[in-house]
Amino acid sequence: MAAIDSITSNVSTTSSTGADAFSTLSSQDFTKLIFAELSKQDPLAPNDTNTLLQQISSIRQVQSSTDLIDTLKSLVSQNEFASSASLIGKVVTGLSDDAQRVAGTVAAVTKRDGASAVVLDTGYTIALDRVDQIIDADAIPTE
Repeated sequence: MAAIDSITSNVSTTSSTGADAFSTLSSQDFTKLIFAELSKQDPLAPNDTNTLLQQISSIRQVQSSTDLIDTLKSLVSQNEFASSASLIGKVVTGLSDDAQRVAGTVAAVTKRDGASAVVLDTGYTIALDRVDQIIDADAIPTE
C-alpha cells in the first residue's frame, strides 16, 4: 500500500481533481498503480469487473501511445539520417563538437547518440543540428 500512497500523494500535490491527477501520471506510474491495486484485491471478492476492464483498457491506451511515440521518434531519426546522406559531396559549415567554426566537404554521415552527424574531409565532425550552411560544390564557379 506504501507504493500506492507514494504515487497518489505525488499526484495529489500536483493537481486538485482526480481526473487531472491521473492525466499527470506517467505510463510507468499508472501501470505500477494498477498492478499495486490488483495485488491488494481479495481474489474471492474482487472489485467491480467493469472498473477493472476500464483500467486495463486505459493501460493499453497509454502503452499504445507510448509505442506510437517511440515509433515516430525512430522514423524521424531514420528520415534525418537518410536526408543527411544527400549532403555527401557538398561543402558545409558549422560548429564542431569543440565549438570551433569549421568547413569542409562532407565525406560521410554517421550516427552518434541517436543523432545524425556529418564527417568532413578535414577530419571534423559536425552534428546535423549544428550545420549552418550547405553549399553545392558543383555550383561554385572555378577560376
